[in-house]
Amino acid sequence: MVIFSGEIERIPAVPAPEKIKLRTSGVNLFYGTFQALRNISIEIPAQAITAIIGPSGCGKTSFLRLFNRMNDLIHNARVEGSVELDDMPIYDQNTDVVELRKRVGMVFQKPNPFPMSVFDNVAFGPRRHGKDNRKELEEIVERSLHRAALLDEVKDKIHESALSLSGGQQQRLCIARVLAVDPEVILMDEPCSALDPVATLKIEDLMRALSENYTIVIVTHNMQQAARVSDMAAFLMMADDKTGELVEYGPTNRVFTNPKDPRTESYITGRFG
Repeated sequence: MVIFSGEIERIPAVPAPEKIKLRTSGVNLFYGTFQALRNISIEIPAQAITAIIGPSGCGKTSFLRLFNRMNDLIHNARVEGSVELDDMPIYDQNTDVVELRKRVGMVFQKPNPFPMSVFDNVAFGPRRHGKDNRKELEEIVERSLHRAALLDEVKDKIHESALSLSGGQQQRLCIARVLAVDPEVILMDEPCSALDPVATLKIEDLMRALSENYTIVIVTHNMQQAARVSDMAAFLMMADDKTGELVEYGPTNRVFTNPKDPRTESYITGRFG
């Protein structure tokens, strides 16, 4: 029986991944005395799109931020359990967090281009990592804009302010900025929530293209979007004590059409959330 219905272009079958890129084992996340996440264990395949879904406040963004240690920036944040990138624990005291965030880039909910030119936005990361040869930077910028499906639209504006671009273009510019440092994983926190439907579809098409070479983890409230673009889906919910827990995880086509937990069915069919 098909549980989820609506105007969905595709519910893709999960590929047969050769490796697990990201893994959490028994992860608990605390902000001071408040527990935000409890006992989260999940394996995220390489070169696939994994969607994190669930109602507001269940810890989706907190979970996403585990993978590049952005929760470290929050006072009194504390992580228990293991988070691994390519089987290496990223919360080890010897982890180079700058290098980690180069390997695991992040695109935020609202486009956040820097108040500088399109070129300087994309070149910002490579410059921070020591690249200063102009010809090399030009090649990186061109390649990154091309990968972000933006080059044709901005090639005549490359030295103009990035703030002059449309919202959808700004978000693709932010994706190009992440791509410029050659990440392995791209985290996306509701990247289309501030965009119109046309810009949203462009970002979704871009995500599918990028997943051929990158591991993508996306937080989304849009069930149609999760069904359209993701290979795997993880459903989080708040327990009675307001702590986020993983309810169900699996291939998107199975989670959306034959969920194992009745709470998953209730959420994706819009009965709550």
